[in-house]
Amino acid sequence: MRDTWFPVAHNYSVTAKPVRRAVYSHPVFLWRENGTVIASEFHPNERIARDKSEYTDARGCYPVMEHYGVVWVWFGNPLAADPVHLPSLPFLPPDGGLPRHMTATVRFESAAPISLENLIDLTHADFLHADVVGDERSDSETVETFYDSETVTMVRTCVNKSVAPVMKFFSGIRQPTQNVRQVIRIYLRSHCAIAYGRFSPGDDVPLFHPCTPETRDRTRMEMVMNTTNAGLMFRHVMPKAGYKVSRQDSYMTSPQSPRYMRHTDRKDLHSKFDQAGQRYRMAMMELADRQANGDFAYRDNVSADCSEIIGLRKELFRF
Repeated sequence: MRDTWFPVAHNYSVTAKPVRRAVYSHPVFLWRENGTVIASEFHPNERIARDKSEYTDARGCYPVMEHYGVVWVWFGNPLAADPVHLPSLPFLPPDGGLPRHMTATVRFESAAPISLENLIDLTHADFLHADVVGDERSDSETVETFYDSETVTMVRTCVNKSVAPVMKFFSGIRQPTQNVRQVIRIYLRSHCAIAYGRFSPGDDVPLFHPCTPETRDRTRMEMVMNTTNAGLMFRHVMPKAGYKVSRQDSYMTSPQSPRYMRHTDRKDLHSKFDQAGQRYRMAMMELADRQANGDFAYRDNVSADCSEIIGLRKELFRF
């Protein structure tokens, strides 16, 4: 994917001392000059003895911006870089400033698309992450899928679902069940996902879950979880649960990654709950075909406020 903004670092991690990141195996060096972030494919002390890529300007610099407390790098035609193509993350303060304990950096030894396809199947959490978010038991469950040419969204609603253990222990939920509305929304080009869970009784869980493709088989996630409105214990503990959950995900996706990236004529076997994942795969293939034919234009607005579709309680997130 190209002509898109990739999140490559939390803004507090970029200082005057250069740090290295990568997008599709292309080096990205980040540092600050007079407080301003510079993103270059060359280290500032490097003796340049190689040609620059087509993804940077005459100085070898990528278009770069800071938003939501994250540093974003434009990968593609530098002249096409435009903030209007930045994904909508309505539960994060535009200028950042969340406490560092609400952020984390996680790495997956797998391709970014398989990490996202795993994520958008919300039912997997009942089995792989049951010790954190609860098991599969509920009185009823509905799944809806919404999509356009740039996004895929899955909405899962459960009535009287088993209480998430993390909320039982750290939010003090004493009831045996809770009503749950979970949303995963993926921005295809930038490999960014947002997750928004509403638990009643319980706390809202808003998560920024990017899957930046450092290489074909290595993914970097600069996570942000805004638990500002949760109780004291849950506010500090839940973001750290991301390390446990990500290890569980990586345990499943890493062995599958080589096969996932290899073409096969074998038919997929899937259930009604896999509609979002199937739609994600089809949309990515359609977008890849358009780009292979030289069409990098956006047909839909990724910056449009998605508060309504994710069910955001705006009164909790006023910026």
